[in-house]
Amino acid sequence: MNGRPVDSRMDQLLPAPGFPGGTAVTGLRVYDWESTDGLCGGSPHLHTVSSEAYVVTGGTGEVHTISMGGVQELGLAAGSLVWFSPGTVHRLVNRGGLTLNVIMSNAGLPEAGDAVLTFPRRILQDPDLYAAHALLPRGAEESDVAAAARRRRDLALEGYAELHTSVLRDGTPALQEFHRAAARLVRPRVGHWTELWAANVQSQVLATEQALRELADGSAASLAGAAVASSEQRAGEGFGMCGRLTTWEDSRL
Repeated sequence: MNGRPVDSRMDQLLPAPGFPGGTAVTGLRVYDWESTDGLCGGSPHLHTVSSEAYVVTGGTGEVHTISMGGVQELGLAAGSLVWFSPGTVHRLVNRGGLTLNVIMSNAGLPEAGDAVLTFPRRILQDPDLYAAHALLPRGAEESDVAAAARRRRDLALEGYAELHTSVLRDGTPALQEFHRAAARLVRPRVGHWTELWAANVQSQVLATEQALRELADGSAASLAGAAVASSEQRAGEGFGMCGRLTTWEDSRL
């Protein structure tokens, strides 16, 4: 055997399967830009709907979080796995060459504005002002986009310092205030998010429910859709909240 795959496809081509569980996977090189507190890393933010997991592939660092359980710092190194639920404010700190694979629930929602940055209160209270500071320029030179991403990061750190101090002083009510501000900002997008969720996540849940019913009846009908999909990494890297992003050609990723 030479190890080469044998093409034994049926005459009828099947649709490509969705990525497992309606999730998304992204490669991340955490920013090494130093901030005013002497730490290097990304922009603190939370997700209003999606859970997130980090699988660390290299380097060292930390993830600093503010959740209903309080303020926490977790060390990261190759092999580390950490995940958190919506509403958890998180900040990645790069101590040297920190790289991750990021797994997100609700594929499509994070890209559609599910993340809310920890900007200062004066900006969070004004949707137009928030958008002006949160969006990166399109079609600009890479150096200009990088500079804008760094300014955005620094502004988020300014608000994060406010929030961090407030949570240490006042406890969870301070975080809940930020949650309410985040909810107000994303409310206009929820209708579109619901459509994305139905196509990417609910459809898989319903397919699983149908398969369970069929299997309980002794039917293997759900297995008739057996198929394989693959994807190539896109060339270059994008600028994300926490670092430089590697994505794949499949639009669901």
